[in-house]
Order: sequence, then structure tokens, then C-alpha cells
Amino acid sequence: MIKKEDRKLKRKKRHLRIRKKIFGTPERPRLCVYRSEKHIYAQIIDDTIGHTLVAASTLDRELAGKLKKTYNIEAAREVGKLIAQRALAKGITQVVFDRGGFKFHGRVKALADAAREAGLKF
Repeated sequence: MIKKEDRKLKRKKRHLRIRKKIFGTPERPRLCVYRSEKHIYAQIIDDTIGHTLVAASTLDRELAGKLKKTYNIEAAREVGKLIAQRALAKGITQVVFDRGGFKFHGRVKALADAAREAGLKF
């Protein structure tokens, strides 16, 4: 049986391997996703200056009344829509997707699909 610490370590290794190849530029910043047990977070980051341009999560006040649970696929879809709306408002249309070492299914996939539907290209 795999321990929780081992799973976390494997995810960290995958994330570092992915980050060697993915880099956010001013023209195409990086959409970074982090998934905890209770919440999901998304940030759009310009790696050249190291600044977060846009952020959204299930902890946002805009989503507080909408969500029954913060750890399901529906919550991830709402975060994806919100991050895309905020990005488009700042003039960001194209991003590079960084799944953070998580498998591309479930909540991560739902967030990415919702962001694409709302207008982000990646």
C-alpha cells in the first residue's frame, strides 16, 4: 500500500519534471493548478518577472454562495470559469497549462475544460 507521503513526493517529482519544460511569458503566461483535499486553486503567472497576474480558487467570495461543496468537479468548473473571466478582463487570451503534477482527469480536467469554454486558449 502506498503511503500518503509517497504519493505527495511522487507528485512533487512530476511537477518539477513538468516545470523544466513549461515557462510562462508575458505573451503566454502559465495557468498553474493546485488541488488540495478540500479546495482547488488556479493562478496565471508571468515567470519572467515572477508575478501572479490573476488568481481564483474555491475560497473566493464570488463563489462562496454558489458552491455547496468546494472539493467536487462542479466547484472546479466554477473556478475555471472565474479564472478565465478574470484573465480575459486583463487582456490575457492565451496561456500555457501547468497541471502541477496532478493527473489530467477529474477536477483538474474540469477546471481546464471550463477555462477553455470561457475563452482561454491553451
